Amino acid sequence: MKTRYLAFTAIPILMLLAGESAAESKKTLAIVVKGLDNPFFEQINLGCKKWLSENPKSEYECLYTGPASSADEAGEVQIVDDLLTRGVAAIAISPSNAPAMANRVRQIAPQIPVMTVDADFLEKDHDLRKTYLGTDNYLMGVKMAEQTKKLKAKGGTVCLQLGNVGAANINARAQGFRDTIAGAKDVKRLSGQNGWTEIEGCPVYTNDQADLANQQMSDVFTAHPKLDAFILIGGWAQFAPQAYTQVTDQVMSKLKSKELVIVAGDTLPPQTQAFREGRSHAQVGQRPFEMGYKAPDVMIKLIKGEKVDDPLFTGLDICNAEDPGFCKTN
Repeated sequence: MKTRYLAFTAIPILMLLAGESAAESKKTLAIVVKGLDNPFFEQINLGCKKWLSENPKSEYECLYTGPASSADEAGEVQIVDDLLTRGVAAIAISPSNAPAMANRVRQIAPQIPVMTVDADFLEKDHDLRKTYLGTDNYLMGVKMAEQTKKLKAKGGTVCLQLGNVGAANINARAQGFRDTIAGAKDVKRLSGQNGWTEIEGCPVYTNDQADLANQQMSDVFTAHPKLDAFILIGGWAQFAPQAYTQVTDQVMSKLKSKELVIVAGDTLPPQTQAFREGRSHAQVGQRPFEMGYKAPDVMIKLIKGEKVDDPLFTGLDICNAEDPGFCKTN
């Protein structure tokens, strides 16, 4: 499902919790994301809003919230704590720090349906949630690796850029990438398998911060001028288009010649624009709007005790030079 990209508007949590008097009688379906500063999650918000607009007579309302900063892992845990204490009908969580969030949910032991969206709990904590709605993150890593291998058939040096250390979805993507590149399972680090080696100092962790992501890219490009591939496992650097343009300007001649290739996750408008400008060679995009749009209906089914598949995967959109696809016009 497609929708126009809009800049996010951070809504204070107290205002969300208070609600409007007209909606006070409605039961709350809460969606808690890693941070309101990330435009990826704003697409989930737009999906939630679309569901609201199409279901004005529902006894339920969709509430979208999260900490102001994606780096505030403790803040997200506190918001979930507050919502469960306050009382909501069901909750969908995108855990920034999967172990920490699962630990708190286990302590609270809520009697309402809990699901994950966009990012899942670790496998050992799957008993805490009814289902996961979102990307097959391991598969996303596989697809990123396939694009990388097409661009650099003989292998080379590579740097992976990840998010938060405890983000299970990002780590699953990295695992899918490494396993596919190496042709083996459970590869901890690329160290020459099929000609690929992760450089010293990588992976780098952005803590979901666009400014840090761009600084890391710049530092890596400067320290490793012969780097063959830089992989944005998530789209962080591209979420700040002006900074990303400045960073890639430093290596545009290498990007044009494919001496250096960039493969990135997600396909939000600033990213597809960067792709069209030759600032990345491939994008593997998720469908966050679909996640936000479908989550309320999934929660309602769980409340009613209806059978829900686990997991519920949303699709991927792949853009490359041979087939720009979704990135051509969006």
